[in-house]
Amino acid sequence: MSVARKITIGISIIVFFLLQVSVFSHLRLGGIVPNLMILLVSVYGFIHGERYGIVIGFFCGLIIDLFYGDFIGLNALICTFLGYLNGQFYGMFFAEDIRLPLWLILGSDMTYGVTVYILRFLLRGKLDFWYYLSRVILPEMLYTILAGILIYPLILRIYKAFEEARDRSDIGRA
Repeated sequence: MSVARKITIGISIIVFFLLQVSVFSHLRLGGIVPNLMILLVSVYGFIHGERYGIVIGFFCGLIIDLFYGDFIGLNALICTFLGYLNGQFYGMFFAEDIRLPLWLILGSDMTYGVTVYILRFLLRGKLDFWYYLSRVILPEMLYTILAGILIYPLILRIYKAFEEARDRSDIGRA
């Protein structure tokens, strides 16, 4: 992983977190904001593979834990796992096809929501899963997918720019 790519990923994590807590917090729909961190983890894992997915997932989860978590590690663990899972689809990456990335974002957000419900609410005896599903998980999934439709092309453009730069440097070395 090149230094420029590491810096870009670090900046992406910070920018997406800031967008989620600032801009999108003012664009709430029914009290829900899109989960841009899950979107980022899903897309980077899918585009770059397991290793990237794990690293980006860990740092995205850690930043959520540091600012909003009851204890450090829960979101980092969940996002690391999601980054790994999305990285499993690395071989199926086709830049022109947006359907698979959107399905992965949808599945990741659903997995995140259900896991958070189980670990934070169910284990404390709060058994109203259908309420949490209809009021939090499903609206967040829909809002995250809408954000994904807008943001995925931007992430893809950054990916293509790095690939073109790498190809140019490979040609220069030959």
